[in-house]
Amino acid sequence: MEYKAPIRDMQFVLHELLQVEKHYQTVPAYSAVDREQVDSLVEMAANFAENEMAPLNRSGDEEGCTWNDGVVTTPKGFKEAYKQYCELGFAALAADEKYGGLGLPFSVGTAINEIMGTANWSLSMYPGLSHGAIATVEHHGTDEQKDLFLEKMVTGEWSGTMCLTESHAGSDLGIIRTKAEPQEDGSYQITGEKIFISAGEHDMTDNIVHIVLARLPDAPKGTKGISLFIVPKVNVNADGSLGDRNGVRCGSIEHKMGIKASATAVLNFDKAKGFLIGPKNKGLNCMFTFMNVARIGTAVQGLTAAEYAFQGGLTYAKDRLAMRSLSGVKAPEKAADPIIVHPAVRNMLLTSKAFAEGGRALVYYLATFADIVEKGEDKKAADDMLSLLTPIAKAFLTETGYEAANHGVQIYGGHGFVREWGMEQNVRDTRIACLYEGTTEIQSLDLLGRKVLGTQGKMLANFSKIIHKFCAANADNDEMGQFIRPLAKLNKQWGDLTARIGMQAMQDADAVGAAAVDYMYFSGYVTLAYLWARMALIAQTELAGDTTERDFYDAKIKTAQFYFTKLLPRTETYVKRIDTGVEPYMSMTVDQFQF
Repeated sequence: MEYKAPIRDMQFVLHELLQVEKHYQTVPAYSAVDREQVDSLVEMAANFAENEMAPLNRSGDEEGCTWNDGVVTTPKGFKEAYKQYCELGFAALAADEKYGGLGLPFSVGTAINEIMGTANWSLSMYPGLSHGAIATVEHHGTDEQKDLFLEKMVTGEWSGTMCLTESHAGSDLGIIRTKAEPQEDGSYQITGEKIFISAGEHDMTDNIVHIVLARLPDAPKGTKGISLFIVPKVNVNADGSLGDRNGVRCGSIEHKMGIKASATAVLNFDKAKGFLIGPKNKGLNCMFTFMNVARIGTAVQGLTAAEYAFQGGLTYAKDRLAMRSLSGVKAPEKAADPIIVHPAVRNMLLTSKAFAEGGRALVYYLATFADIVEKGEDKKAADDMLSLLTPIAKAFLTETGYEAANHGVQIYGGHGFVREWGMEQNVRDTRIACLYEGTTEIQSLDLLGRKVLGTQGKMLANFSKIIHKFCAANADNDEMGQFIRPLAKLNKQWGDLTARIGMQAMQDADAVGAAAVDYMYFSGYVTLAYLWARMALIAQTELAGDTTERDFYDAKIKTAQFYFTKLLPRTETYVKRIDTGVEPYMSMTVDQFQF
């Protein structure tokens, strides 16, 4: 498949839906960023991604990474493409100018990441993982640590990782065993094993700066006893030059279902020199600087999967001939009609399109709140919105992206099942998005348990008010009634459903776990409905004027109509499932689960 960046739709979301230029004016640090600069960067990224990254997507998947005695080699062309990526300045977009960054908003970087990720997700992961490590050092490192590590990480000369997971401890970080022994010189010796470390070892940079969770000898048990450390692959001298090899070694790389060109490493720390970052026993607090960035990045992967599936499916559906339309021949000059005339194929295409364009709106919307949290003034309100919407975006967009990826295979039929067309790779690469940075189930528990019930509904109420005000402002718009009426009803139902789950949980604490995933899906569909209604209003307004892009805006409204009539009714099923409570899950004893 030949990927083309959806520049017009990206511009629609950035400039017409979110009005980012006005948004940047409200954040003093970004007030100089204008539309011309944003569009220029997007176009430059599109040119690089289409011509340099996309051609390596299939070859990188087929070759994969190789491991030999601790040394990891990336596929042909990756090292050169990464170097060019850094030379063009993409590695430094959102980083502090003091350390060689461009100081641009997170939202601009998010748009660029979408383009790079859709072109070649595996390759985009190498610089992508560095962004969170950079943010962690920027926010929590000492001045000495920043001066020592940041500049070369920002420019991409060095890369970064986050080392959290251990073989016995996946999402439950409270039981990690990696140890940190204090040394007389103020450093620490880090000993332990970390698994599933994306870009944990590779040949594209001279050094890799690992951000590692570990326990001090006197640390309390559980999550309250975890500290965070900087552990470079190669020790760094006081003048910033590279010294001797540190005691961290790649024991192996995983043999995976997808993202095969991204090295997923097992890292062994054997008295490796590390440096405490942030306060002792507060590592998880510091880590969430990284995790929010990483989870938004994973939400982007769901969006890229839907976009890739839509582009590939659309190209094929216009060319592939099969049968005649039931409503009459559409291509009499051909042996059969192109399959895009069939409602079943259009259902899959429109589903992918609705999830891709709706997902783009959600991720970019989320990124504007991240801008405010990073450099704005009303950080509390923005952080609350980010806290609520991040688990929705991460879980919902990766699951719907995976659904769209499967539609891509289905549209191609048997051809979708073979490698040449790229659709099966999209499915394999996308499957991990529902797992890493917290599985769908973990994100759903976080949403319902911590962000909604844990705040007595305050975070949800903040967002519900935004939706309510939008509905009220457009209640008298007859053309918008098809969107406003169901959205207003679902917005009210969201609060009522939350209250019912709260009542269930008072009787049985397992009710939260039983409802969480269904609640996440309900929340995701309503959130996208709000954004689709807003996009439809913009399109409606443009069509009432003298726009020269009538097809673009008309298609936007028709996609919104498809979303509201064919996808949004799925919420009814989730409500019914939630209302049946926990009993159907828990009535069987453990011994009754047999095969």
